[in-house]
Amino acid sequence: MPHAFELETAQNPEALRRIVIEPVSRVEGHGKVTILLDEAHQVHQVRLHIVEFRGFEKFIEGRPYWEVPVLVQRLCGICPVSHHLAASKAMDMIVGATTLTPTAEKIRRLMHYGQMLQSHALHFFHLSSPDLLFGFASDPAKRNIVGVALANPDIAKKGVLLRKFGQEVIRVTAGKRVHGTGSVPGGVNKALTSEERAYLLGDIQQVVAWSQEAVQMIKRLHLQNAILYDGFADVPASMMSLVDANGTLDFYHGALRARDKDGAIIFDQVSYQGYNDLLTEGVKPWSYMKFPFITSLGEEKGWYRVGPLSRVQNCDRMPTPLAEAERLDFLSHGHGTPAHGSLAFHWTRMIEMLCAAETISQLLLDDDLLGQDLLASGPRCQEGIGVIEAPRGSLFHHYRVNEDDLVTYANLIVSTTHNNTPMNLAVRDVAKKYLNGRELTEGLLNHIEVAIRCFDPCLSCATHALGQMPLDVTLMDADGTVLQRMTKDEQGTLRQH
Repeated sequence: MPHAFELETAQNPEALRRIVIEPVSRVEGHGKVTILLDEAHQVHQVRLHIVEFRGFEKFIEGRPYWEVPVLVQRLCGICPVSHHLAASKAMDMIVGATTLTPTAEKIRRLMHYGQMLQSHALHFFHLSSPDLLFGFASDPAKRNIVGVALANPDIAKKGVLLRKFGQEVIRVTAGKRVHGTGSVPGGVNKALTSEERAYLLGDIQQVVAWSQEAVQMIKRLHLQNAILYDGFADVPASMMSLVDANGTLDFYHGALRARDKDGAIIFDQVSYQGYNDLLTEGVKPWSYMKFPFITSLGEEKGWYRVGPLSRVQNCDRMPTPLAEAERLDFLSHGHGTPAHGSLAFHWTRMIEMLCAAETISQLLLDDDLLGQDLLASGPRCQEGIGVIEAPRGSLFHHYRVNEDDLVTYANLIVSTTHNNTPMNLAVRDVAKKYLNGRELTEGLLNHIEVAIRCFDPCLSCATHALGQMPLDVTLMDADGTVLQRMTKDEQGTLRQH
């Protein structure tokens, strides 16, 4: 099993020097890292804090169920399609659409793989490649996408065009590139036209070729720096993802499978409809992000990792030939042992981008995309659960609806929430390995951010609370004079000051 979850609490923290990285850069959302050091620069405590709170689970209550697939996209401008489709899958159950029409399912799948393509391209080329190409401690003025474009214009250009193609797939299937409306409870509201299909077919083979090049680039970087890459933020963890009935990776639908850190199966082919019995959402007083764990294993040993590094190693095969060949090559690098170094996320992320490009090329040849049978329905239900493999990992949407078609309950477990514990442990591992006993520099602190970026976190998606948020509210007049101050601690106790 993975090592116990221990986010240490420093003794006498007031006597230690506090280093704060805020905000964490080149990630989606707002977060900070606090590091407590003694006079000898020894690390005593490291924590990743999610400092923003967004109450989407409460916002959704009282809204008509058919609005939800569009509403939840506002959680994020990077992965809106993932929320759109996860909510749609949950609402399929509400309207009794247990089986979608072939056209509806394939349109949704095309939309989803366009999302996988554009999100993986954005993260790798725009957010992570500056660290990988220039070095973690390189000149920060150069260590950004502008620096990549100046030093490696061909790489930057292909990254932009790969993302653009993914966004065009989303536009064609969802109506627009960001916050589309294409998926509805029970199916979709539009099919592709012949012209739209021909438009996408015109570029897809180039996109597949560029995706292959991206895999080769990160593979080359990884192998050239194997000692650094394999050991960086090395956090042995259990892995969870969706697979189909044959154990093949399926980004859109499937059953849950989990392996331990050594690759042994923990559970397999478990319906996500029972996720409440399978997982527990733990909480900590210092973060608005939950800490899920596998209930049967307990909080100390039951935490796990999701996303590309887990999916590629958790499945038995990839669904497309080029990506499967690359998956096998990646596995051979570990000589039969699962890889847990966090930088391996980038290698597996590019394998998934190649899989997405190949899948799009196959789907575009399917005439069902042009069909007009778009909606399915059946006996109404009052509860629906939808799970999808978003770019960052497994995404859970759970809703209950009353007789008036209004949402009465909503619970979301997003990919970054699943990864909360391994992210914190990765940050701690890097801090103790690279910062202990050293005079801190910007380059050393960037090592911490590099570890966080490996997970491609979406921090704005992941902020949730159970109603016991510490608050500090101050009321001032126009001149800045404090009129009233009220605080609430983690136990919900209110105090006037």
